Amino acid sequence: QVQLAESGGGLVQAGGSRRLSCAASGRNFSRYNMSWFRQVPGKEREFIAGLGSDSTTYYKDSVQGRFTISRNNAENTVYLQMNSLKPEDTAVYYCAVTARLGNLRSPGLYDYWGQGTQVTVSS
Repeated sequence: QVQLAESGGGLVQAGGSRRLSCAASGRNFSRYNMSWFRQVPGKEREFIAGLGSDSTTYYKDSVQGRFTISRNNAENTVYLQMNSLKPEDTAVYYCAVTARLGNLRSPGLYDYWGQGTQVTVSS
């Protein structure tokens, strides 16, 4: 069983930056594939960034070059550095983990989810 706890959300002005953290419980953290998703009311949860256990990274096109996913295996933590934020980045951000192989962009691949953290970008 893995428990995830996100932090770092809040209100930020357009053009600003924010770093989200996701702390995971459990062992063998380095073998997990980790990703960030986001969701706004009335829409499906969408993939934002993923980091495979082999350190391969994946990004949604609209955040490529602005967002960076990274991990610290010693601290069981994955991060999402968000720069040049836009109002359309406003959402609840979730981290997710899976030990399974597959399409990291698919929410169905993930076994564990955090509770989410709200990011609001004002114009």
